[in-house]
Amino acid sequence: MSAEAADREAATSSRPCTPPQTCWFEFLLEESLLEKHLRKACPDPAPVQLIVQFLEQASKPSVNEQNQVQPPPDNKRNRILKLLALKVAAHLKWDLDILEKSLSVPVLNMLLNELLCISKVPAGTKHVDMDLAALPPTTAMAILLYNRWAIRTIVQSSFPVKQSKPGPPQLNVMNQMQQEKELTENILKVLKEQAGDSILVLEAALKLNKDLYVHTMRTLDLLAMEPGMVNGETDTSTAGLKIKTEEMQCQVCYDLGAVYFQQGSTNSAVYENAREKFFRTKELIAEIGSLSLHCTIDEKRLAGYCQACDVLVPSSDNNSQQLTPYSQVHICLRSGSYQEVVQIFIEDNLTFTLPVQFRQSVLRELFQKAQQGNEALDEICFKVCVCNTVRDILEGRTISVQFNQLFLRPNKEKIDFLLEVCSRSINVEKASDSLKGNMAAFLKNVCLGLEDLQYVFMISSHELFITLLKDEERKLLVDQMRKRSPRVNLCIKPVTSFYDIPASASVNIGQLEHQLILSVDPWRIRQILIELHGMTSDRQFWTVSNKWEVPSVYSGVILGIKDNLTRDLVYILMAKGLHCSTVKDFPHAKQLFAACLELVTEFSPKLRQVMLNEMLLLDIHTHEAGMGQSGERPPSDLISRVRGYLEMRLPDIPLRQVVAEECVAFMLNWRENEYLTLQVPAFLLQSNPYVKLGQLLAATCKELPGPKESRRTAKDLWEVIVQICSVSNQHKRGNDGRVSLIKQRESTLGIMYRSELLSFIKKLREPLVLTIILSLFVKLHNVREDIVNDITAEHISIWPSSIPNLQSVDFEAVAITVKELVRYTLSINPNNHAWLIIQADIYFATNQHSAALHYYLQAGAVCSDFFNKAVPPDVYTDQVIKRMIKCCSLLNCHTQVAILCQFLREIDYKTAFKSLQEQNSHDAMDSYYDYIWDVTILEYLTYLHHKRGETDKRQIAIKAIGQTELNASNPEEVLQLAAQRRKKKFLQAMAKLYF
Repeated sequence: MSAEAADREAATSSRPCTPPQTCWFEFLLEESLLEKHLRKACPDPAPVQLIVQFLEQASKPSVNEQNQVQPPPDNKRNRILKLLALKVAAHLKWDLDILEKSLSVPVLNMLLNELLCISKVPAGTKHVDMDLAALPPTTAMAILLYNRWAIRTIVQSSFPVKQSKPGPPQLNVMNQMQQEKELTENILKVLKEQAGDSILVLEAALKLNKDLYVHTMRTLDLLAMEPGMVNGETDTSTAGLKIKTEEMQCQVCYDLGAVYFQQGSTNSAVYENAREKFFRTKELIAEIGSLSLHCTIDEKRLAGYCQACDVLVPSSDNNSQQLTPYSQVHICLRSGSYQEVVQIFIEDNLTFTLPVQFRQSVLRELFQKAQQGNEALDEICFKVCVCNTVRDILEGRTISVQFNQLFLRPNKEKIDFLLEVCSRSINVEKASDSLKGNMAAFLKNVCLGLEDLQYVFMISSHELFITLLKDEERKLLVDQMRKRSPRVNLCIKPVTSFYDIPASASVNIGQLEHQLILSVDPWRIRQILIELHGMTSDRQFWTVSNKWEVPSVYSGVILGIKDNLTRDLVYILMAKGLHCSTVKDFPHAKQLFAACLELVTEFSPKLRQVMLNEMLLLDIHTHEAGMGQSGERPPSDLISRVRGYLEMRLPDIPLRQVVAEECVAFMLNWRENEYLTLQVPAFLLQSNPYVKLGQLLAATCKELPGPKESRRTAKDLWEVIVQICSVSNQHKRGNDGRVSLIKQRESTLGIMYRSELLSFIKKLREPLVLTIILSLFVKLHNVREDIVNDITAEHISIWPSSIPNLQSVDFEAVAITVKELVRYTLSINPNNHAWLIIQADIYFATNQHSAALHYYLQAGAVCSDFFNKAVPPDVYTDQVIKRMIKCCSLLNCHTQVAILCQFLREIDYKTAFKSLQEQNSHDAMDSYYDYIWDVTILEYLTYLHHKRGETDKRQIAIKAIGQTELNASNPEEVLQLAAQRRKKKFLQAMAKLYF
C-alpha cells in the first residue's frame, strides 16, 4: 500500500466516514469507498440520502460554450453516479417502505427507471405486453418493483396530507418546491393513466411459480463491467438476492389489495377483489412467517383493511352470528335497523370490542340524520349516546357533553333505559373492583343531578344500585341530596338518614306499589296485591299507574267485579299484558294473559271469552313477528281459531274492533280466499264491515285472471270504496241569510271511515291484495276531470271508468290516500317495479322531476339486475320513457333527452334534434355521445357541431359514428347488441347520477 493510500485509510478509520463536505461524492467515486461507507453505517449523510445526492449530480444539466443549457451528458462519470445510487438501493434490499419514506416521487421514479434500464428492459415496450415467465429473474423483478411502486404511489396520493407550517419565505426555496410539486403531479398523472397496465402486470406476477432475484451490489458491479466479462451470469443464473415466490406474491397481493380498496370508493364492486387479495396476503404471511427478511407487511394496517372489507363486502357464507360487530353495525345502519345497533352497542359494553372512536362516529352520523328532519331518530340518538356514555364511564373517561344535554329533561322512559343499559353492561359477579366503582360513581352522580324524587327513587331502589353501593354510601348520598337543595326535603326533623327511619305502613305501601309497577311476573303481582290489600282496604290499586290502560269496552266489565282484590288483579294483568304485546314482549304477554284467563274462568264466562279473543290476537302477532316473517304458513289450529272468532255469535260479549280487523287481514295475508269468498256466514257480511271488505278483496283476487265481464265483485268493491271516500254535504244558513255548503271529510255513508280503511290496509302484506287496492285508488284518482297526468298501475282496467256523481268524492283525500298507500307498499317491498312506477308517476304529476327520475330508474334497475339485463318492455313502456324525457327536458339535461328518444319503439327524431339544439345544457353533453347508437342522431350532432365551429365535440361525434358495431351493414343481431350495451351503460350512468 502506498503512503498516500495508508494516510487515507488512517483518516477514514480514525474519524467515522466523514469525507470532505465540498465534494464528498467525488471522494467516494474516485476511491470506491461506497461499500465501506455503507458498512460503517455512517450517519451523515444517511444511506438513502446518498441516492438523492448521486442522482442530483448525475442529472445536472450542462452548459455549452454558447452558455446554452444542455441535457445531462451520458458520460462515464454520470453513469457511475447512477450505478452508485442503484448500489445504495441494493444495500437497502430494495425495500420500498424505506425508499418511499425518504425519497421524493421524482427521485424514486428516476431510480427505478435506471433499474429498468440496467436490467435490460426494452425501452418503449409496455410492461403489460411482456411475458414475465420468459424474462430473466432480475429483469422480471425490476418490472415488478416499478409497477408495485406505481400503484403504491397512486394509493398514497389519495390520502390527505397535513400541510407543514411554512418558514420564512425564501424565493429560491419556494421556486424549487414549486418545481418539485409540478414534476410530482406530472409523474402521478402518467402513473394513473398506466394504472390499469400496472395492475395487469402484478396480476400476471401472481401466476408465476418460480423464485425471482433482485440486483445486489455485486450483480450491479458485474453489469458495469465490459460486456465480454459478464459471461451471462446476471441473465440466466441465480446471481442476486433470492426472493421466494411466496414472499413476492405476498407483497404483490397486499399492494393490489390496497389499490383495489382505493378504487372501491368509485366502484363498490372492486371491494370484492380487495377482500380476496388481503385475505390471500394473510394466508401467505401465515405460510412464510412474520420474520421474513424480504417481505415487510404492516400487519396492523392489513388487519384494518381486512376488517373494512368484512364490513363493505360481508362474506356470503357467513350468517349474522359470524359477522364481526363492525359488519353488523354497518348492515343495520344501511337497512335502517337502528334498534339493533343499540343492542349491539349494549352487548359491546361487556366485551369492549368496538373502538370508542367508531362508536362516536356512528352517533355523529345518527345526529346528522336527525338534524336533517328525521325526528324518529331523536330517541335512537339518546339510546346510542347512553350506550357510549356507559362505555366511557366503565373505562374511566368523563361523561360527554352530549349526554348531559340529552338528559336535561329526564323522564321515566329515559331512566328505565339508562338502568337497563347499566345492568346489561356489567357482570357484577365477575367485574373488577374498578369497573364496579366506576359504575357506582356514575349512578350516584346521576342521582345528584336529578331534581324529581320519583326518578331518584327509581334509581336508588334498583337492584344494581343496591348491589354496588354499601349502606354507608347510600346514607351519605341522601345526606348530600338533603343539603343540596331545600326542594329535596326528605324529613323535617333532623335524623341520621333516610334508612334509619322505622318502616312505617306508608313507606311499605310505596315500596310495594313501586314493585307492582315494575313487575311482569303474574305470581309476584298477585302476592304484592294480597300484601297491599292486607295493609289497607280503601285503596283502588289499579289506579297506581296512569300507564295501565285497558280498552273502554273491557274496563266497564272488569270494574264491575265486586271483589276489590280480584278486580285489581284482573285489571292489572290485562293492562300489563296489552302493554307487553304492544312492545312485542310476547312471552311475558302470554304469561300475563294465561294467568288472567285462569282467574276469570272461575267466575265470568264473558271475561273468559274476552281473554280468549285477546290471546288469539296475541298468537297472530307472535306468528307474524316470528315465523311469518320468513314466509312459513301459520299452524292449522290458529287458522281454525281465527275462523271461529269470525263466526262467533255469543251475545253481550265486548269486542274490540282491532281483533276483527287483524283476523280478516290475517286471512288475506295467508291467501285464505276460498273461505272468505264462499264459507263466510251471511250474517257476518252484514254485521262486520271488515269481513265484508275482506270478502270483496278475496273474490276480486280470485276473479282477476278471468274475463272482464265476470268481474262483478270488482265493481262491488269499487262502489264500496267510492262510498267510503265520498263526502256528505250539509247546508247551513249563515247570519246574513245566505246558505253555504259544508263538506264533511269523514263520510258516514260507507261501511267504515276512510281512516279505518287506511289502518286496515296497513295490516296487509299480500302483494296481490295490495296491488288491487292500490290500482283501485289510482283509478279513482285518475277519474277526476281536472287531472292532467294520469298515474299508471297494474290491473287498472278492471275498474269502472267513470263515477255518476263526481262532486261527492273527496279527491283531495283520495290523493293523500294514494301517497300513503304507495309509501306503505314500498316499505313492504321496495323492489316491486309496479309500485315504484306509481311513486314515480306521483312525483311526475306534482312536478318533482328529479325524484320522478329516481323512481323510474329504480323501477328499471330492480327488474334488470341493475340494467345488466334488458328492462322488460312492460316496465319501460313508451309512456314511461316519454315521462322520463320530459323530466330530463325540464331539468335542462338535453343530451339525456336525445338519448332517451332512442328508447321509444319509434325514435322521436323531432324531440331529439330540438333538444340537441339547446346550448344551455346541465348534463355532461359530449361525454354522453358514446351512449348514442342511432347513426342519424350522431350525423345530426356532427353537422350541428360543424355549424357551430365546435371542432373538438365534432371529432367526438365522428369517433362515435366510426365504431364498427354501428355500421348499417351489420346483421340485425349485432346492431341490437350494440344498442343494448349502450342502453345498459347509459341507464347505469343515469342511476349513479340520480340515486
